[in-house]
Amino acid sequence: MIASAPLTRPSGEDDNAKRRQILDGARRVFMELGFDGASMGEIARAAGVSKGTLYVYFADKNALFEAIVEQECLEQGKFAFDFDPTKDVETTLKNFGRAYIEVLCRPDGGSAVRTVMAIAERKPELGRRFYERVLAHTINRLAGYLDARAKENDLTIDNSQLAAAQFMMMCQATLFQPYIFQAKPAPTAAQIETVVKSAMRLFLAGYRRK
Repeated sequence: MIASAPLTRPSGEDDNAKRRQILDGARRVFMELGFDGASMGEIARAAGVSKGTLYVYFADKNALFEAIVEQECLEQGKFAFDFDPTKDVETTLKNFGRAYIEVLCRPDGGSAVRTVMAIAERKPELGRRFYERVLAHTINRLAGYLDARAKENDLTIDNSQLAAAQFMMMCQATLFQPYIFQAKPAPTAAQIETVVKSAMRLFLAGYRRK
């Protein structure tokens, strides 16, 4: 009996395309069956690949899910949050708030967040990594910008991390929770604009230098 040749990964664009194909399949299975209910066999079928090919790319479900988290980081990175410290506060907050909610509530963007929420209690390390790489990273960038504007005497802020998180949460108000729990579809541009403008007014009323 002749042994089968071991499966190898393709190179270049073919490799990237295959990896995306597998991650898309895994995302669908995790959403439908949950982390515990998902099997590597189901994921292979959903992705349209053999189990052998699946294991060439990912050792197990944990590795697959971590790759989905990494993909989410890359997706968010495509939305250029402009924190140029030389730009005025009103323009920066308005543009960031709008872009932040657009990426957070994009029509195809909720699955990673929902999946993390579903399994974080049982696998807190995955939830922690998702928070640190996606959410905390954005808070830190906004906090750095706020610190820069405080030095220019535009703002009075004792705790820039808290202030950044407050602004981001205000931008989510009435938009993110209905979306993430599938009570409402992704918000419209007009809805986002209304909420972000309100968040800006509240934020600047509390932190603008008098």
